[in-house]
Formats: sequence, structure tokens, C-alpha cells
Amino acid sequence: MPITQSAKKALRQNARRRTKNVARKDTYKKALKDIKKLLAAKETKEIQAKLALAYQALDKAAKLGAIKKNKASRLKSRVTRLIIKSK
Repeated sequence: MPITQSAKKALRQNARRRTKNVARKDTYKKALKDIKKLLAAKETKEIQAKLALAYQALDKAAKLGAIKKNKASRLKSRVTRLIIKSK
């Protein structure tokens, strides 16, 4: 357990940040899973809307530091390639 005031505050901040980061990661992971399910079901019309949501979630996570910028870019590239390949 932390002893000093600053260490106690840092512990509180870390807990708060972790919850937000985990929520952001869950958002983009869920969006990518939804796209993969739609690809399996071959529902092309709904994929475009989900793709926009996935891009938004990935960009937000990268902007706020939950994931790195290159990881977001890589994931966007891969999911786009999957969609193009399925057409």
C-alpha cells in the first residue's frame, strides 16, 4: 500500500485511467468482432456502418492513449482488407 499522499493519489489516478482504457479497448474490440460476424453472415450493407464505428473507436483509443497510433492503423488496415477480400 502507498504511504505518501502523492503515492495514494497516483494509485487512485491509475485505477481511474485503467477503467477508462479498458472500456475504450472493449469498445473497439466489440466493433471489430461485430464486423467479423457480419462478414461471416455476408451482410454487406451493415458492414459499412459498423466499419465507420470501428474506425471511430480505434481513432479515439489511439488519441487518448489506450493503444498506440500504429496499432490502430494496423487494425484498421486489416479489417478493411478483410472486407475487400470478402467482396
